[in-house]
Amino acid sequence: MTSATDPHPHAPAPLAADTDSPSSARSGPPETQSGPPEKAPRWSLPALIAIMALATVLYSWNLSGSGLNSFYSSAIYSGTQSWKAWFFGSLDAGNFLTVDKPPLALMVMGLSCRIFGFGTWQMMLPMIVAALGTIWILHSSVKRVFGHAAAALAALVLALTPITVAINRDNNPDTLLLLLMVSGAALGLRATRDGRLLPLLGSAVCFGLAFNTKMLQGYIALPAVFAVYLYASHLGWAKRIRNLLLATVALAVSSFWWATAVSLVPADDRPYIGGSTDGTAWNLIFGYNGLGRVLGGEGNGGGGGGGGFSGSAGLGRLFNDILGGQISWLIPFAGIALAGGLVLCGRAPRIDPTRAALVLWGGWLLLHYLTFATAEGTMHPYYTTAVAPGIAALCGGGGVMLFRAFRGGDVRWSWVLPAGLAVTGIWAVVLLRRATDWNTWLWPAIAVVMALAVVGLFVFRSGNRIRLLAASLAAAVVAALAGPAAYSFAVPASAGGAGGGMGGTNPTAGPSTGQGGFGGGRGGPGGNAGGPGGGEMPGGTQQGGQAAGQEGGQVTPGGGGTGELPGGAPQGGENGGFPGGGTGGQNGEFPGGQAGGENGTAPGGTGGQRGGFGGGGGMGGETSSELISYLEKHQDGAKWLLAVSNSQSAGQLILSTHKPVISMYGFTGTDKGMTVAKLKELVKKGELHYIQVGGSGMGGGMGGNNSTSSAVTAWVQKNATAVKESAYSKASSSESSSATGSESENGQSAQSASTLYRLDPSDVN
Repeated sequence: MTSATDPHPHAPAPLAADTDSPSSARSGPPETQSGPPEKAPRWSLPALIAIMALATVLYSWNLSGSGLNSFYSSAIYSGTQSWKAWFFGSLDAGNFLTVDKPPLALMVMGLSCRIFGFGTWQMMLPMIVAALGTIWILHSSVKRVFGHAAAALAALVLALTPITVAINRDNNPDTLLLLLMVSGAALGLRATRDGRLLPLLGSAVCFGLAFNTKMLQGYIALPAVFAVYLYASHLGWAKRIRNLLLATVALAVSSFWWATAVSLVPADDRPYIGGSTDGTAWNLIFGYNGLGRVLGGEGNGGGGGGGGFSGSAGLGRLFNDILGGQISWLIPFAGIALAGGLVLCGRAPRIDPTRAALVLWGGWLLLHYLTFATAEGTMHPYYTTAVAPGIAALCGGGGVMLFRAFRGGDVRWSWVLPAGLAVTGIWAVVLLRRATDWNTWLWPAIAVVMALAVVGLFVFRSGNRIRLLAASLAAAVVAALAGPAAYSFAVPASAGGAGGGMGGTNPTAGPSTGQGGFGGGRGGPGGNAGGPGGGEMPGGTQQGGQAAGQEGGQVTPGGGGTGELPGGAPQGGENGGFPGGGTGGQNGEFPGGQAGGENGTAPGGTGGQRGGFGGGGGMGGETSSELISYLEKHQDGAKWLLAVSNSQSAGQLILSTHKPVISMYGFTGTDKGMTVAKLKELVKKGELHYIQVGGSGMGGGMGGNNSTSSAVTAWVQKNATAVKESAYSKASSSESSSATGSESENGQSAQSASTLYRLDPSDVN
C-alpha cells in the first residue's frame, strides 16, 4: 500500500512499527526488507493540504501590490518579444546586454508570460508552484525516514520561514533555486537508501539545473549529498565510486550546457554577458557569480563588501539585527536536534538511513550557514532562504527523535527537548524585542506560553496523561513558530502599503531592524549613498515610483537621486530613507543640468505611469511621459530607444515603453558592454540615436566606473548634440537655468549631471 502523500508507489520504507518513529537500523540493503509499507495516518494528508493552502495564501495574497524586481521583470518581458533574448537572458529585446545571472528562472517565467500574457500573476505563477513543490518534496523526503509527524512539522517550518515567504513573492531566481536543490537532496537520499543509479543521476541533474539558476550557489549543498551517498550507500566501494563518477558527468552536462552554447556563438552575434569583465559566461561563472561572492573584490568580483545589505561578515552574521528575524528563529533548535539525533543513532550500521538523513540535512545547514556568514562579496538577506530546508528537516526529524527520547525511560534525555524549546523561546523574545513598537504584546505571550509548555512537558512526561502531554508539546510548537509566523504574515499584509514589506531588489519580511545599508525590512534602513539601484533617469525622472526625500526628519516631496532601488523598493533609513519609494542617495544627477541633493531631493518631478505592473513602481514605476513621447517621436527607425548607463534605468524604461533600451554598463555600472567602437557601429547603422551619459551614480559605480565608460562619455560629449530639456519638458526653463552652473549641496558641479544626447551617422568620423 502506498502512503497517501506519495506521488508513486515505492519500496517499503525501513520504519519501525510506530508510524512517527525514525527508521531503525537495518542489516541489509532495502531489497532484503520485507513487510508492507506503512499506512499513512488519517490526519497526514489533511495536514499537508492545510500547510500547502497556508503557504499558497502567504505567497499569493495581495501579490499584485508587491513591488517586483524591475531588473528581472524587464528581461522576462524582453524574452516574450525575442526568443534570442529568452535564451540568453537579455535585458532588452535588442540583445545588447544580459542580466548577471544564468537565464533558467527567467526562461520559466518567460514561458508563462508567453502563454498567459505579461503581468505580475503570469510571471509569478510558476514561482508560486515551485515554492509549493519545494514544501511537498521536503515533506515526502522527511516522511520516508522520520515519519509523518516529522514531515508535517518540517513542511510547516519551511512554509513559515519569514525570508522564504518574502522571496517566494518576488521574481528573483531563488525560489526556483530552492526547488531544484531540495529535489537534488531528496533524490540523493533515495539513491543512498535504494542503491539505484537513476535517482543519483537525477540528483546531479537537479543540482546542475540549480547551477543554471544561480551558478555556484546551486552547488553549496552538493558536497553533503555526495558525501552521504559515498559513506552510507549499501553498495560496494567500486559501484559507489562508479556511480558518483557517472553522476559527476551528468552534473557537468546539466551545469555547463548553457555556458558552452553561449561560447559557441560568435561574440558579435550574442549580447554582452552582464556581470562579466570580458563578455563571456565563463568569466561570470568564476568571477562575479563564483568565488567573488565569497571572497569579494573590486569591479565585478562579486560586488565588493556585502556588509551594506546583511551586516559584516562573521560567524554571527545570521543572528545579527538584519538577518536574525529573517532566518535565525529555529537555528538553535535545529543544531540541538542534529546533535541529539546523531547521538541517538549511536552505533547504528554505516547504512543507517536515519543517520544518513541527519548528516545530509545537517551538512546542508552547516555549509549554507558558513558560506553566507563568511561571504565578503554581495550578500542579500534573501540568499538565506537556502538555509531554510536544512532547518526545517532537522526541526522535524530531529525534533521527533528528541521527543521519543524524552518519552523514554532514560533520564539523561529528559532535559534535552525541554532545553531546546526553552532556548528557542528565549531567542524568539530577543528577536522580537529588537523590533521596537511592533506587536509588543507578542514576545511576552511567547515567553509565558513556552514557559508553561516546558513545565507541562516535565509534569506530564510520565504516566498516562498523554493528552496533557500532547497539549504541552503543541503549545511549545505554537510558541516556537509564533515569531516567524508573525514576520511572515506581515509580508502579504503590508505589500503595496506605505512602508510595505516588499522591495523587488531586496525583499525582506517583518518589521525593520538593524542598519542594513541598502536593505532592511519594511522601510528598512538605508545608507547615506542609498540603494544599489544607481538610477539616473533622463529628464529628472526617478526610478521606483513616487518617492520622498528625508532630511533631518522632514519629508521632502520629489526625492530622487542616484541611489534609488529598482522596483520601488520601500527602503529607508538615515539620510536617504524613502517610504513608499526608492532609497535616496548622494549625487543624484539628472539630465538637463539638474542635480539631486545629497539626501535625494531632485528637481524635475516625475511623469505619469505608463505600462507598469505591480505596486510602488516594481514593474515599471514612474517615468517621464514627456521624455518617453519625445524619444518615441524622434526614434527614426532606430532599433533601440535609448542607451543609459545602468540596467536599473534601462529596465524601468523597457517596462514603461515596451521598447528595447540599452544598458551600457550593467547592474553595477562596471560592465564594459559599450565601447566607443561599438557605439560608432550602432550609430552608423542607424540602430541608436539617443544616449544618456554623465553623472556619477553612487560615486560613479552605478553610472559607469571604468576607463571604457570614460572614453564613451568623452567621445559623446565631443561629437553628439546635447538635447535641451525644454525640447521635451514643459517645466519652467527658469528651473533649468537656476541649476546650470550651480553647485549642489554636496559641492558637485552640475556639469557632471546626466545629459541626453542625439547621435546621427553624420556624427561618426
